[in-house]
Amino acid sequence: MNAVHDLPVLVARDKGYFADQGLDIEFVTTPGMGQVTTSHKVVFETVFDRPLDSVYNDGGIDQYRMCEWGIMKRAVEADKEARRHRKIVALGAAMSSFAIVVRGDSDAYEPEQLKDKLIGVTPNNGSHFTMLKMIEGFLTPEHVKATNAGTMQKRIEALQRGEVEAVCLMEPWISYAQKLGLRILIESHSTRAEAASDDLDGSTLAAIFRAQNEAVKDIQKNPRPYAHYVAAETGGLLKPEELQAWRLLNGPVTPYTRERFDDTYNWTVKWHMTVPGATYENTVDNRAWQ
Repeated sequence: MNAVHDLPVLVARDKGYFADQGLDIEFVTTPGMGQVTTSHKVVFETVFDRPLDSVYNDGGIDQYRMCEWGIMKRAVEADKEARRHRKIVALGAAMSSFAIVVRGDSDAYEPEQLKDKLIGVTPNNGSHFTMLKMIEGFLTPEHVKATNAGTMQKRIEALQRGEVEAVCLMEPWISYAQKLGLRILIESHSTRAEAASDDLDGSTLAAIFRAQNEAVKDIQKNPRPYAHYVAAETGGLLKPEELQAWRLLNGPVTPYTRERFDDTYNWTVKWHMTVPGATYENTVDNRAWQ
């Protein structure tokens, strides 16, 4: 769980919007790559062994969200990997901002100047997918060089040591990078997707999404009061008032359309991020709207 991805959930929890929907939800927190307390030595050989996935596969949670491409990969490959079944059940609320950042004294001033240069990400995470989305208009795939540089804090440190030429960051680490005098080359929002097990029925999912949508209204009216959720992940390196809160973009949870699936799945396959052969019918279930 990273606060910038789960902000509508956190706000809905603390404002009682889930309770207003008659829901009694247990919230489970797992290490995220945006948290200063997360170990950069977590095993990343397969996405299904990462902390959140391990909890889900063991039945510890029934519903979660992460970057759209990450959810796509897991929904497509879970059965093939003999892991707990899940489907995409919605396009999520959080439009998390990501940025490609270089040192302040870097010779790179535009994305194409990162040709054949190492860019620090977490493989098969939002920073990886969004980096590819941002840079593919400037460089052909063979000239895009991504490398695992650990957590957001660890990859900033790797950038400062000169071990990589650029890194892909999300908030609160974009604001922290600016505080350090690092340079932003390009940034973009990246949508979450929602996944769920077969154990959650459509009416329960609909209530969960209604609660999140109430929180979205509050955040979009004025994101500043909620900056502390996000800034806290830096462990004091960034104060809430230093967070660029205008980047906290959220929208209502909506059904996951066939067109969205086709575009996102085909793009993910193109970058060899998931396997071919999946269909809308065996990957998506919009039961919250049925």
